[in-house]
Amino acid sequence: MHFWDRRRFDYAWLAGAGPALERDFGPDDLAPELAPLAGSGPVSLVFVQADCRSDQGAAEAAWVHGLATTGSPVLAVVAHASLERGRDCAAELERLVAEVPVVSGVRRLLQDEPPGFVTAGSLREGVGLLARHGLTMDLCVRQHQLGEVAELVRSCPEVLFVLDHLGKPRIADEELAAWAADISRLAALPNVRCKLSGLLSEAPPERRTSTALRPWLDHALGAFGPERCMFGSDWPVLTGAGGYDQWHRVVLDAISGLAEEQRRQVLSGTAAATYDPVNRAARAKDSCHGSD
Repeated sequence: MHFWDRRRFDYAWLAGAGPALERDFGPDDLAPELAPLAGSGPVSLVFVQADCRSDQGAAEAAWVHGLATTGSPVLAVVAHASLERGRDCAAELERLVAEVPVVSGVRRLLQDEPPGFVTAGSLREGVGLLARHGLTMDLCVRQHQLGEVAELVRSCPEVLFVLDHLGKPRIADEELAAWAADISRLAALPNVRCKLSGLLSEAPPERRTSTALRPWLDHALGAFGPERCMFGSDWPVLTGAGGYDQWHRVVLDAISGLAEEQRRQVLSGTAAATYDPVNRAARAKDSCHGSD
C-alpha cells in the first residue's frame, strides 16, 4: 500500500488523477478499509514508495518509518532509489539502510521509461548493488516491458525481484496469451516473485469482476506457485476503480481452491518472507559471505 502527504512531498502524477486520489492518504484513512479483516488476525503493512519527487525519496521513507514507530502497523518500506545512476547510487543505498531501519526494498519506477532503459548497463549496475544490502527490487512495469524485465532479472541473479501488479497486463481476451507467455518466461527465473495486485485499475469497468480477472490470476498462481505469489492491495490507487475489500474478495476467490497453507502463503507468508527487514539483513549477510 501507499501513503502520501502533499504538504510534505511533491507528487506530479497526482495532478489530474481525479477526486478519488487528489487528497492525502494516511493510516487513519486505511483503518476503515481493514475493518472487515478484524477477525482474521493481526495485519502488517508493506509501504511502497508513492512516486514523490525523486530527491524526496529518502525523506519519504524516513517519514513512513516515523509512522511505524508511532503505532502504524508498517512491517517494511520499499523506498525509491536512483538505480539508473549505476555505482554512483551506492552512497544513497548505504544511507537508506542506515537511516531507515524498516527499509527492505527499493522501487525505481520503470513503467513509463523508453525501450532500452530497463536493460541499460547503468541500471543493471545499480540494481546489482542491492544484493550487498539484501534489498529487494519492486518492478513496476507495463506488459510490453516484460521481455526486457526478464533480461534484467536474469542478469542480476543475487537480487530478489518482485513483479508489481502482474506486469500491468492489458485486460482483453486477445492479450492474454502473449502476456501469459511472458509471465511464464519470467516465472522460470527463481529470483522473482509476483504481487497479485493492480488488475482493477488496469481493467475496463465492465471487467472488474472475479470472473473476468480470474484467468490472469490463475495463470500467475500456476506459473509462480503460491509460495512465490503475494497479495497486494495497491491501496489507495485502486480506489479510483474499486475498494480494498472488493480486490481482497477477488483474490480470495482465486485462491479458494488452494490448500490452507498455500492460501496463507499468498495472503501473508510470501510477503513476510520477502519484505521483513529481518530477512533483508539475513540476505545481506549471505551476499557478503558469498563474495568473500
